[in-house]
Amino acid sequence: MNKTLVKYPFLTQDVEIYERENGHKIVLAHKEGEMVNVSSWVKTGSINEDDKNNGISHFLEHLMFKGTNTYKVGEFDRMLESKGAIVNAATWKDYTFYYVTLPKGAEGKDFELALNLHADMMMDPVFPYEELGAPFDLNDNSVTDKRERHVVIEEIRMRKDQPWTKVYNVCNYNMYTNHPYKRDVIGTPEIISQVTREDIDNYYRTFYTPKNVTTIVVGDFNHEEVLNLLCEKFDFPNRTEGAKTVNEIDSPVNETKYIESSANVQTSYLMFGWLGPRANELKASICLDLVSIIFGEGSSSRLRQNLIEKLPEKIFNLIGSEHYQFKDGNNFFIQANFDSEFKEKAIELVKKELADLLANPITEDELSKAKKRTKSRFANAAETVSEIGETIGYYMTVCDDLKLVEDYLADLESITVKDLEDSIKKYLKLENAVISVLVPQGE
Repeated sequence: MNKTLVKYPFLTQDVEIYERENGHKIVLAHKEGEMVNVSSWVKTGSINEDDKNNGISHFLEHLMFKGTNTYKVGEFDRMLESKGAIVNAATWKDYTFYYVTLPKGAEGKDFELALNLHADMMMDPVFPYEELGAPFDLNDNSVTDKRERHVVIEEIRMRKDQPWTKVYNVCNYNMYTNHPYKRDVIGTPEIISQVTREDIDNYYRTFYTPKNVTTIVVGDFNHEEVLNLLCEKFDFPNRTEGAKTVNEIDSPVNETKYIESSANVQTSYLMFGWLGPRANELKASICLDLVSIIFGEGSSSRLRQNLIEKLPEKIFNLIGSEHYQFKDGNNFFIQANFDSEFKEKAIELVKKELADLLANPITEDELSKAKKRTKSRFANAAETVSEIGETIGYYMTVCDDLKLVEDYLADLESITVKDLEDSIKKYLKLENAVISVLVPQGE
């Protein structure tokens, strides 16, 4: 078993990474206090899906909580929540992760219970048919079964009725040519209604393999005891490591792509989207984080000041920017909600603000404030065991390298105004943008 030490900023001890012979990674991080966090991150999400099984990662996440051969459905949650635990999971493009956060309890007994239950859930889910529900025809209105399949389908329908989801999905889909990132993580009712238990079990055994799983424990505990327990419990029965899929990374569009759609909304929505650097290109990613803060995050950002606070006409209700980070390339977005009467003007105003990022260069003062906010966020992410666990999981799973955190603050401090200008010129050209606009029906 290989051991690596990482100097994690703001923690009093080095983080320990153990890579077992089978490829399973265990990360142990020391954080003083009574709270502990246990999580397992799996390198699968929509990145491993296609048009036939889109949404299976998210569906599987739901079904992982439906019992094991040792504990019946509901017992896992009931036992842990009675100890004051927060139990949850999430699925995204590059990963699915499961976590438990709780007080250690007297002599660490509750912590030990959490470790055992978490390992049992990850290693031995049974996907009971009575919880899954039978495949069915979406057009058959006589089906009234309310099993987990129907819970997920209802979640999909509710989410897709949201205007921001509509405008994002169109933008995201058109930013890519072939990459799986183009699909919505949550999937479609058509696919979820037909997925079989065999499909779920095969997907689980294909991707929940030692090389794809990182288990992270954060808190104040005996490292040797926890390491031995995890090595014993994470035995990965009936797994076969498949060939690693390498997706071809799409190039940005080479001319501005505009897509307009309509829905039952009262105001209009827009989203400008770009493809960016890979998440493990640390300095490039930090640069776009800083650009996003300066351009569109908070009340002092350029977009907020110029298009809401100082604009004589009330055109925009909301406007901002975001930078999402992914294994095979980040996304940068400008998003806005505006009065439909001013559609053309709203789009032109956003384009002008984008051009002004270079025409009116970012100042040293803007850069300094953005760096301070970024440092504060980074420090705050080391305040609780759950946030530390999520940060470690992100670097281990999306970036494939926790050692990047050692360089984070130095890289942040080294960034200059010219670095930001170069990032804007490289990644945020108007001709490389996809523009998605959602307007009220009939307009």
